[in-house]
Amino acid sequence: MSINLRTFFSGAFAVIIILLTALLIWMIGSESTKSVEKSIGGSLAGEANRMAEKLDHFMWSRSGEVQVLSKLAAFQEPYDKAEISGLLNELKSSLPVFTWVGFLDSDGNVLSSTDNILSGQNISQRPVFQEGMKGLFIGDVHDAVLLSKLLPNPGGEPLQFVDVSVPIYNKQGQTTGVLAAHLSWEWSREVERSIVDPLKERMNGVEVLVISRKDDTILLGPDNLIGTKFSDKVLQKVRAGQNSWMVEREGGDDAYLTGYAYGDGYLNYPGLGWSVIIRQPAEIAFASVHQLERFIILSGLAAAVVFGVIGWFLAGWISRPLNAISKAADLLSSGACVDIPTSARITDVAVLSASMQNLVDNLTKTESKLSYMSDMAMHDSLTGLPNRAALDEFMAHAVSKTKQNQTTLSILYLDLDGFKRVNDTYGHGTGDVLLQQVAGRLLESTRDHEIVARLGGDEFVVILHTSAGKPMQESEIVATRIINKINLPFLIGGESLHVGCSVGAAVWYPDAGEPAEAMRLADEALYISKRSGKNRITFEAAS
Repeated sequence: MSINLRTFFSGAFAVIIILLTALLIWMIGSESTKSVEKSIGGSLAGEANRMAEKLDHFMWSRSGEVQVLSKLAAFQEPYDKAEISGLLNELKSSLPVFTWVGFLDSDGNVLSSTDNILSGQNISQRPVFQEGMKGLFIGDVHDAVLLSKLLPNPGGEPLQFVDVSVPIYNKQGQTTGVLAAHLSWEWSREVERSIVDPLKERMNGVEVLVISRKDDTILLGPDNLIGTKFSDKVLQKVRAGQNSWMVEREGGDDAYLTGYAYGDGYLNYPGLGWSVIIRQPAEIAFASVHQLERFIILSGLAAAVVFGVIGWFLAGWISRPLNAISKAADLLSSGACVDIPTSARITDVAVLSASMQNLVDNLTKTESKLSYMSDMAMHDSLTGLPNRAALDEFMAHAVSKTKQNQTTLSILYLDLDGFKRVNDTYGHGTGDVLLQQVAGRLLESTRDHEIVARLGGDEFVVILHTSAGKPMQESEIVATRIINKINLPFLIGGESLHVGCSVGAAVWYPDAGEPAEAMRLADEALYISKRSGKNRITFEAAS
């Protein structure tokens, strides 16, 4: 197999550019990925750390409020249940996150509570009481047990709480009861929104996960993930107390750029060890890198094309004489009009060029003669209008087009009224000029894709493309326009001459027979116009 010089140069240049492009993609893509990973990953890790701090700060604040409340004198013996209930309800009213707050005696009996829920019941078996008797207790997120049917829940979602309880001491320092509170876990959504909403304005597809240290359950995140187990190597790094980022995969092939932080408490609040993970699909995180890679690919391909073209022209310059002759020959074969180039530097090329030029000149002269003869055979020598042969050729194409478009052809047979008198009075020369002017007016009355043909003498045929719905009305408009134009005076040799025009018309439909029958009917209609007073249009009834 052999290749020409142009192909070799173009291919070599293109391959070199493509290889260079691949190298650039690898180098720039690798560095850009590291840069984007560091930038976005660091941002996600920072937001994860901020959310962990917010969660811990919130729990620290709420536990502090419960502790301060437990120091009030109202909880010292003897108890004033009305005052205690007022304090508890005021706390809930001021901070709705306290879904339920209750004051329990040392036996676990609920002495007072918000909205009197569980009042008088014993909850000594609940961790919020048992752990609260020992000291400050902050429990992890759990589903509602006793309160699930007692608290209003318009949305119907499972109720979840975080417990806070502290022991109550009398003036002698003895434990006399427990102040217990259930904080609605919905408060975490507010923290989530405060972090995620601004983040989503800068990053698409970001999601937040808060995972329990107790059982690796997802406490906060997308609805379809809450309550499920989270198992991934990133969790091991979070539990190790690291606040950083990584690219990780969860289960399948979905990759994420993940920032993570560990909730290790706030001031004297030890924290519940919640792991906060903020992640973004790697496809979105590295979209800018992929876009840069696509840009490099497109630029490389464009460069390959440009240098391929340069190679093409370089090889063409090297082999210019023969290629120029070859290109000229190709153009000539496609119908273009070009000269065969010559080259004085190479004798053989000069001889070949001269021989081809002589051949082209001879062929051009022969083609011109044939074209002129063909044109003369298809047109009327006096008016320049198509003749009967051209009309037959036009009809063959028009019939095919009409059948395809489901339209019609309207045939107008025309004959001049009073033409013989002009010939007899002013001579045949004047009559010929009159026919030429009539031909011009007929062309003005029709469209470019229609035909006006002269059959002989003062007899003409017009073929119109008309619609399937109203062919007679459309052809009558054209025929009337023709009659009006022909009736206008003709200025010839200083004389104002007048002739009329009789028209016979017929319509050919695609489902009819041969169009020759419609031509015959139009011819018959012409004679009806003549006998009926001339200068009018008649449609053949049989059409």
